[in-house]
Amino acid sequence: MTDLPRLYGELAEWWPLLSAPEEYAEEAEVYRSVLTSAAQVPPATVLELGSGGGNNASHLKTHFRLTLVDRSPGMLEVSSQLNPDCEHHLGDMRTVRLGREFDAVFVHDAVDYLTTIEDLRAAMRTAFEHCRPGGATLFVPDHLRETFRSGTSHGGHDGEGRGMRYLEWTRDPDPGGTTYVTDFAYLLHEDGSGTSVLYDRHLCGLFSRDEWLRTLRDVGFESRYEEATLTGGEILRMFVGVIAV
Repeated sequence: MTDLPRLYGELAEWWPLLSAPEEYAEEAEVYRSVLTSAAQVPPATVLELGSGGGNNASHLKTHFRLTLVDRSPGMLEVSSQLNPDCEHHLGDMRTVRLGREFDAVFVHDAVDYLTTIEDLRAAMRTAFEHCRPGGATLFVPDHLRETFRSGTSHGGHDGEGRGMRYLEWTRDPDPGGTTYVTDFAYLLHEDGSGTSVLYDRHLCGLFSRDEWLRTLRDVGFESRYEEATLTGGEILRMFVGVIAV
């Protein structure tokens, strides 16, 4: 895993203006449903690895008691403001050990920043060691090798006295490799200070569905793949791991 992109470092405080929490309500409900149906015991406690700014957590905390882990201090600060009722820890999903088990473990698109099978296996091992028997783990990468398509998107929001707009370009410069890149251009505006333009590159991992399923099994999970389509047409590609009682 490379150093943190600028978005999760010096620009972390801008995160809510790039990706607003309310935009996550529909997909968070999908994740809640999948975790609840997959677990052999109804989940009450959930560990989220790579929780970022806490957008999913802002919806899931209604249903579960959440413990949130991220390797970015800035993103944890953003999440702490949004979710002061959740427990937060600084840690890397590959190596963090909290010394206790949870009913379920959730890993959203922060898993994209694992660029080797070894790193992916390490994160799955972390999930396994924190998931109690009968519990479930859910991984939700943005892309799979078989379904990857280059593309662009844009967005952003206004806040109090400032605003952010972005252009996002996702592509695979090395077809057949295990990574892809997403380049961002950010327009950052603050009243009284004008507008600045910044560039940011995100290097992400790209693995096949079979590699995901096999690696989950390698660390001890029973594994399966699920899909769900959101109202706007976005397909959620989800890998579920269960530890049998």
